[in-house]
Amino acid sequence: MDDRKNTTAGWVLFAGIIALGGWIVSGEAYHAGEVEQGGYALPGGEESGASGEAAKPVEFYLASADPVKGEAVFKKCAACHVAAAGGANGIGPNLWAVMGAPIGKHAAGFAYSEVLAGKGGNWDWKSMDAWLASPRAFAPGTKMTFAGLGSPEDRANVIVYLNKQGSNLPIPAAPAEAAPAAPAEGNTAAPAEGNAVAAEGNAAAPANTAAPKPE
Repeated sequence: MDDRKNTTAGWVLFAGIIALGGWIVSGEAYHAGEVEQGGYALPGGEESGASGEAAKPVEFYLASADPVKGEAVFKKCAACHVAAAGGANGIGPNLWAVMGAPIGKHAAGFAYSEVLAGKGGNWDWKSMDAWLASPRAFAPGTKMTFAGLGSPEDRANVIVYLNKQGSNLPIPAAPAEAAPAAPAEGNTAAPAEGNAVAAEGNAAAPANTAAPKPE
């Protein structure tokens, strides 16, 4: 009887050891998987932001820009700006006749930030496009809190809309598309001609050139 009890106890103990070992091994595998995974991947990363399209100059978009669409986009700016003759400055300056005017100085009575007022130059197509894309990148330290317009089409539409509000500068022509490179001259006929000459020389050579033996 005692032998049976000892045998049963031994098997129970053995089964417990096996179960404990399996639990430890599975636990280690689970934690190792957690470390390798490192959490969830958030949307909107580098892959979602990459367009794969090379950047084009602002003139490319100005050629097909629509001031009506630009007026609709400008509504995002209406809380801080007006673009009307004689309009009052608000949180931002009045933008009437801003195109072609000195950067950071065109609206009388408005307190521009020093960094923008000291930028120099006039608001042309490229500078306005850069400003609308990212005011903080264009003039680090500016008081402008707007993050910018990511779409080059939206920026071009807004620019042509602002241009019609008292500036009326001529729209620049779209840049010409680059023509494909032509093949270099002298690289096609020469090898073929050289091979033909070599072939002719091989055909004209006699088969046996040894002199006859004297008798």
